[in-house]
Amino acid sequence: MLFLALAIMMASAASAQTVYNSSGSSCGKIENDGTIRNSSGSSVGRFDSDSTIRNSSGSSIGKIDKDGTIRNSSGPSIGRLDSDGTVRNSSGSSIGKVESDGTVRNSSGSSIGRAQGVPREWVAAYFFFFPFY
Repeated sequence: MLFLALAIMMASAASAQTVYNSSGSSCGKIENDGTIRNSSGSSVGRFDSDSTIRNSSGSSIGKIDKDGTIRNSSGPSIGRLDSDGTVRNSSGSSIGKVESDGTVRNSSGSSIGRAQGVPREWVAAYFFFFPFY
């Protein structure tokens, strides 16, 4: 019985990852299915399995290509995530980094947030291009 209770608790915890702002306070959650929730628990958007980024009404606001390019809803690139976690704007300039542990840093190296357990591309889009918080 104890094992079953622990398994249920672990499954519940795995269903959403808390996103933290620069002060370490929770600013929302990103669920494993891509649903983005604000700090009140309301759905404010989602990352679809086809890499489309949607707002709270379900409209497409962007897309993440397999190579890390992040596009707006019209199609042009607005930035990209390099394989090392460096986030670049549309001009190619570094604007931050998503570290492997989920720490998000601005171009000065200061921590601006943290999100563990979700794809780096989602974290880059969340903090740098489509701030849902």
